[in-house]
Amino acid sequence: MQLAHRPTAALGHYLTPTPTGFSLHMSASPRNLRTVRGLTEATLLGAGVAPDLVDSAQLVLSELYGNAVHACGDYVPLVAEVESAAAGVWVRLHDPDRRRFPRRRGVQLDDSAAESGRGLPLMDLLAPGWDVTPTPVGKQICCLVRPGGG
Repeated sequence: MQLAHRPTAALGHYLTPTPTGFSLHMSASPRNLRTVRGLTEATLLGAGVAPDLVDSAQLVLSELYGNAVHACGDYVPLVAEVESAAAGVWVRLHDPDRRRFPRRRGVQLDDSAAESGRGLPLMDLLAPGWDVTPTPVGKQICCLVRPGGG
């Protein structure tokens, strides 16, 4: 899917295509999560990114999205940025709460007794070295998803 290089607006989101990906301003909702996942898939596959790397990027983005909704609430304004690069896929998510940063809770991915908390260990596996930075309007979580998960 070739994106036009001009911004487009729709109910609940504002899309800005870039030469290697996109930036999507949106309010967090189930519909917009489907939109950003589909856009991620179409954009990355169109750029020749391997399907398994596309799946990993979608998973990381979904985890960041879910964490932002959990921390900030439904319909929080978010900005998702996805871009393909030689080293992998950059995934960035901005949310407006600079007071709450993701915390690693020590849950193991294979802990059958854990009811939650696997998302950040999964991000550590798929995008090791992910980083959180305060911004003037909240915070940005930045991840490089590499082929082979590391």
